[in-house]
Amino acid sequence: MAAMAVQERQARGKPRPDTLEAIPRREGGGAGLSLACKPLAQAPLSYETSLRKLKFRGHGSVSPDEAARTAPFHLDLWFYFTLQNWVLDFGRPIAMLVFPLEWFPLNKPSVGDYFHMAYNVITPFLLLKLIERSPRTLPRSIIYVSIIIFIMGASIHLVGDSVNHRLLFSGYQHHLSVRENPIIKNLKPETLIDSFELLYYYDEYLGHCMWYIPFFLILFMYFSGCFTASKAESLMPGPALFLVAPSGLYYWYLVTEGQIFILFIFTFFAMLALVLHQKRKRLFLDSNGLFLFSSFTLTLLLVALWVAWLWNDPVLRKKYPGVIYVPEPWAFYTLHVSSRH
Repeated sequence: MAAMAVQERQARGKPRPDTLEAIPRREGGGAGLSLACKPLAQAPLSYETSLRKLKFRGHGSVSPDEAARTAPFHLDLWFYFTLQNWVLDFGRPIAMLVFPLEWFPLNKPSVGDYFHMAYNVITPFLLLKLIERSPRTLPRSIIYVSIIIFIMGASIHLVGDSVNHRLLFSGYQHHLSVRENPIIKNLKPETLIDSFELLYYYDEYLGHCMWYIPFFLILFMYFSGCFTASKAESLMPGPALFLVAPSGLYYWYLVTEGQIFILFIFTFFAMLALVLHQKRKRLFLDSNGLFLFSSFTLTLLLVALWVAWLWNDPVLRKKYPGVIYVPEPWAFYTLHVSSRH
């Protein structure tokens, strides 16, 4: 055993034949070391290749390798995405009005609140799955931070929106400001009105900003990788055409009810600029990019029609002053629909 241990130590101290070429050697008896060994001689070429790849992977650009890896249409993800948006987001306030109040008392979470909780879990999961299927390598740190902020904003909105919609049962009118509402303007002490205005700020401003800015940022980053070098692959399959209408209609609701027209129009024109920029490089949108861009185009058209229809409404004009006039659907509902019943 002792002899075997001595042999093992001697073998450990000797370099293997396959590593001799990688060890710097003295040449000509000089003091310097020769670095011209075979593995190191290939390093400059490898570094130059990596540098070229890094150059192609700049923000908003697609490398030739990534353009060649065209992803198929994600029918499952887009279907689940559209379905849960309609059921868990658009359907929240409707479910709250439909289900009997005895099942969900005013001092307890409503069925819409449980819908919102499910939305806060399912949507980030679907966004992460969408990013995973992107043929382009996206910056993971930005994705993770955006997802965290998205969840925080949606959770803030959950609380504020829950209270605001429960106030409907007490006579709260969405087409009026907080201080002009009949059930709030006579509250005593008047500092209670400030508390309701703070609640409205968390719901409509802070919650929406932290919710929607990361949401559209993630969609745009995914969209930046939806390009292909083959024009034949720049087509949407049949199922995608059927999903464009419900997807675009939902984003219309999101833009109008969330009051995020500026964010939406900025994202849309950024997508349009990217499409024109990549077209100069002979890169075209793949089926997923076409689906997303078509949905946003339909959304822009629906928002324009919605604004044109309610352009001369005096009550809504008073609530939404300024250059950008985009009324909320629920404000229209409380003003023109619920008031008739």
